[in-house]
Amino acid sequence: MTVQVVTGASGFTGKYIARRLLDRGDEVRTITGHPGRPGPFGDRVRAYPFSFEDPSRLVEALRGASVLYNTYWVRFSRGASTFDAAVNNTRTLIRAAEEAGIERIVHVSITNPSETSSLPYFRGKALLERAIRESSLSHAILRPAVIFGDEDVLINNIAWLLRRFPLFVVPGLGEYRLQPIYVDDMAELAVSCGESRDNVTIDAIGPDTFSFNELVALLKDTVASRARIVHLPPRVALALSRVVGVVVRDVVLTPDEVDGLLADLLVTQSPPAGKTRLADWLREHRDTIGKRYASELAKHFR
Repeated sequence: MTVQVVTGASGFTGKYIARRLLDRGDEVRTITGHPGRPGPFGDRVRAYPFSFEDPSRLVEALRGASVLYNTYWVRFSRGASTFDAAVNNTRTLIRAAEEAGIERIVHVSITNPSETSSLPYFRGKALLERAIRESSLSHAILRPAVIFGDEDVLINNIAWLLRRFPLFVVPGLGEYRLQPIYVDDMAELAVSCGESRDNVTIDAIGPDTFSFNELVALLKDTVASRARIVHLPPRVALALSRVVGVVVRDVVLTPDEVDGLLADLLVTQSPPAGKTRLADWLREHRDTIGKRYASELAKHFR
């Protein structure tokens, strides 16, 4: 039986990757920040902790596996969980994978990473891409813009806001673009890349390109919202998001996320790697999308 390791197999993207691997008969392990939490797969997936402070334990968790599917990252800095720490931790994970004899890494990055970016999310992802290319591992680097599905944060929470508030604030003009990919299409791509040994970098985008205005309009129509859409200066919109964050006890939007949107970093010129259209998926999930708020802090820090 082939052994595979998925970081964060109880998380959003990792769960779909792990499910596909299990369905084809592979043994799956996960390395996670919450090894004691009940996972969606029960005892079918053995959980190991992120022992970044003790790389030898990471090596043992990885030993005997052939492919590492890495979804580990942080959306924003909080306490000791910073972008710099995430970069250093992932470098530790890459070295442990080499020592453990892992043959290949399938790594989730981001569209348009750059080592010279002023945004730590995009800069950190670029630094890790270089670390992977300089390692001894064969690799597939997947660059999604936005991933959607039942448990996603961005699209679900926009729908949640549209369902509950009389106003929805768009930062700036809203003409910046996104290319969302369905999470199971992303998982299918990841598992397919795990079967190869060619070194590849792929923009993991779906078949649709939306302006942010178009995305919000689609979600408003889907949930039959009566909210008024207003455009405000980005920093004003960010300040209002902090007010909402107090209500929901979460970080709704960060300055870096606003800057990344305004810089049009979530769009590429590549052909689509996914096939599922967001409008079709929303039509099937109109009764559930946005019914519950998806909290980043609850998921990772509580």
